[in-house]
Amino acid sequence: MGNLNFKHLRYFWMVAKTGSIVRASEQLDLSPQSISGQLGDLENSLGVQLFRKVGRGLELTEMGRRVFSYADEIFALGVELLDVTQNQQVKKSTPFRIGITDSVAKSVAYRVIEPVLHIEEPIRLICREGKLASLLSEMSVNQLDLVIADRPMPTNLNVRAHNHLLGESKLAIFAAKSLIEIYAEMNKNATFPFVLNGAPFLLPGEDFTFQKKLIAWFESKKIYPRIVGEFDDGALLKSFGQAGEGFFAASMTIADYICSQYKVTQVGHIDTVTEQLYAITTERRLTHPAVIAIVQATSKIFPIE
Repeated sequence: MGNLNFKHLRYFWMVAKTGSIVRASEQLDLSPQSISGQLGDLENSLGVQLFRKVGRGLELTEMGRRVFSYADEIFALGVELLDVTQNQQVKKSTPFRIGITDSVAKSVAYRVIEPVLHIEEPIRLICREGKLASLLSEMSVNQLDLVIADRPMPTNLNVRAHNHLLGESKLAIFAAKSLIEIYAEMNKNATFPFVLNGAPFLLPGEDFTFQKKLIAWFESKKIYPRIVGEFDDGALLKSFGQAGEGFFAASMTIADYICSQYKVTQVGHIDTVTEQLYAITTERRLTHPAVIAIVQATSKIFPIE
């Protein structure tokens, strides 16, 4: 029984695929004479005839067709093997599932979560958005690894989890330039925050933890803006602000982004009202590499004051 030379088998496979020794020699960058000689060696080794001459061309014999079928499968498996080994990091990536409450600004969420994609351990990021109670319910049955929220977990929920304060930020007040000019003219000599008195204001929905704090701050300052809209969606609120429909509040941490993205101007900031960011996990100590990356990113952009 002869030994199978896989180099000779590849030459045979290429000749059978291309239909000619000349075309195969071009693909393999070998001389036709070299390929022809090694095809003869393969036939001698196997003890069978693989090709027959038909005019100026070659045609596979019955045995040649059977050998080609095996060769085709062998080299297809070789390609698959290379693909598996070269992409092993992709195939080994593990899912990391994050829940983000509706009240966390998307620009904040992106800045905090994006570093997860660059940790050494390959991660497939899965993000869910929803109400805090719903997300905590999912985490309680191991459908989420982490919840990012603007408040700690309520004490009345029967979920075994731990709150980790990631950072906090003062609130800033923004408005379109045209609106600022109108109310600066109407409230001459008024400084911030009194320029807001009687001005249209866009209030965040009750799911935003700073909504009640903001209203209480207005009352403490005896400032009475006209609430012209209340929004559960922060991006929609900012779009109305961009259109000049009212002043609005947002995290001072992302002030530059808000001014650039929505073409508005920061009017001032509120020292005594802050927005907080929490990570809620089933871990008492934060040890997962993805969570550590989130903590480190947040400490840079959303520091605890």
